[in-house]
Amino acid sequence: MQFKAFRVGKSDAGFERSLVTRSVDDLPAGELLVEVKFSSLNFKDGLSATGSPGVTRNFPHTPGIDVAGVVLASDHADFAVGDEIIAIGFDLGMGTSGGFAERVRIPASWAVKMPKGLSMHSSMIIGTAGFTAAECVQKLEHSGMTPASGPVLVTGATGGVGSVAVKLLAQLGYEVAAVTGKEDKHDFLRSLGASEILSREEANAGSDKPMLAERWGGVVDTVGGDILFNGVKSLRYGCSLAACGLVAAPVFSASVLPFILRHVNLLGIDSVQLPIGEKAEIWHRLGEEWLMDLSDLEEVLTLDDLSGAIDRILSGQMVGRGVVHL
Repeated sequence: MQFKAFRVGKSDAGFERSLVTRSVDDLPAGELLVEVKFSSLNFKDGLSATGSPGVTRNFPHTPGIDVAGVVLASDHADFAVGDEIIAIGFDLGMGTSGGFAERVRIPASWAVKMPKGLSMHSSMIIGTAGFTAAECVQKLEHSGMTPASGPVLVTGATGGVGSVAVKLLAQLGYEVAAVTGKEDKHDFLRSLGASEILSREEANAGSDKPMLAERWGGVVDTVGGDILFNGVKSLRYGCSLAACGLVAAPVFSASVLPFILRHVNLLGIDSVQLPIGEKAEIWHRLGEEWLMDLSDLEEVLTLDDLSGAIDRILSGQMVGRGVVHL
């Protein structure tokens, strides 16, 4: 059985992207053979497609850390032919051939049956980015955040994680402040539910100070760097920041003062190795009490569009969620 795939190759001249025809026989081992119906484009896919060694080391390779599809063959008792599944994270699209292809073969332990309330299409508008946003909100709430805690800051708010976080928080009754460097996207962010817009310069102001005025009842940080720790320094007493990204920088200047004077928390968020039971719990919340209409965030992509879209997401020019229709 042959299928079409987006492939990244490596040569002396650098990395090259192309569409190729592959055989199912060449796919890695796994209990589930899946017909991919939808995938989505995440920042990590861009890193994989440009040879970031922290993401993908072996080429040629098919990126795509997200898959929604139909089981074509199963060697596992929990899944039957015809089941609709979601798979994100683990090694999918990193060291293992990913979702930018019409077929994948994966371990059954990476898959979640499609929750009630979601479709293959809607699950990939969410994708890893939206799932990560939900994971941030869940961990913040488990740490005590409520709408009464105060306004919630979302950095990198026009990106995949940030835009879903803004919409989810607003839907849950939070007052949301959104950070963006895109002046032409203020109306877009307000349409998602943001009540205040901050520039990157405003979010970065005071990075040389050990403390800032108490302001936020919670923070979803998608960018890292000094903006992250400015968020920590301006948390209200006992509140928390969830950190899930590093597009600005993987490091920041820090002080212990906010932690010991304001009793605040810095929460790490990982959607890759999160145990499959916890992933399933969040997916079911997204299909039930956290169900959202995210159609206003979708940019429709095909395999033919991927190379240009990868360049845009790496340069910070993509807004919302790029959904790959296969």
